[in-house]
Amino acid sequence: MGSLARTLIVLPAIVAVATLTIATHAAAQLTQPPAATKPEMNESCPGLIASRQPRATPASLRLALNPDQIRVSYVGHSTFLIESPQGVRIATDYNDYVRPMVLPDIATMNHAHTTHYTDRPDPRIPHVLRGWGMTEDKPARYDVSVRDVRVRNVPTNIRNYYDGGTEFHGNSIFIFEVAQLCIGHLGHLHHTLNQQQLDEIGRLDVVLAPVDGSMTLDAEGMMEVLQSLKAPLIIPMHFFSRYTLDRFMGRARELKWDAEMAPVPTTVISKSTLPATPKVMALPGR
Repeated sequence: MGSLARTLIVLPAIVAVATLTIATHAAAQLTQPPAATKPEMNESCPGLIASRQPRATPASLRLALNPDQIRVSYVGHSTFLIESPQGVRIATDYNDYVRPMVLPDIATMNHAHTTHYTDRPDPRIPHVLRGWGMTEDKPARYDVSVRDVRVRNVPTNIRNYYDGGTEFHGNSIFIFEVAQLCIGHLGHLHHTLNQQQLDEIGRLDVVLAPVDGSMTLDAEGMMEVLQSLKAPLIIPMHFFSRYTLDRFMGRARELKWDAEMAPVPTTVISKSTLPATPKVMALPGR
């Protein structure tokens, strides 16, 4: 077969993969007292927060990312697809109902509801990280590196919806360190964070935050968490309706934070494009 014929056969497959990637859009407080407190979180994530006034870059049609960029696509509910410069794909709160259109390399999960985990993950996913331990006295702990991505977690508690009690360590805040950025996915967070947890998380650049105000943490508690984390960019999730999302964004504006709705469910972020002051950027999704 000539080289031209082989090119004509392979080219549609390449276009199909490119199109698929572009189309993807995506407890009670801990009972033990906090450890010795510190005035600030540990600087355990790489880099410093940007000091100038750039912005998050709108979704790019380029498939390739620069070494300092990540692509974040909101799939829906609590699921995001995060893509690294070296092509590592992460799906957060991977479940049977809302999934990205591409197979992730890393799937994180939490235990509150079946819309945040699955007992039947695709067996082709190399790294499936369940955010809860086998027993309540043995929380899940991860520190996994895949090419240019490091993933670690900080356990938190959740309410047990069967008896109203507490499931200790039933949720994990997953932190993704990639492209000199730290992205924190709060999962199905049910309580504010103590200083020990804040120290473990470290300084974040981007927070993916549930903002429903009822099933997860109430609205005041979530604003307290976000102010404690001090991340310059906040991307809401788990909001169910535009009314709930607008209510959260209204609270953010009361704190003098910028808040805007992006036109598309995907954005490209780098250290240099982080806002200098806190900003909420909502991505449309299911």
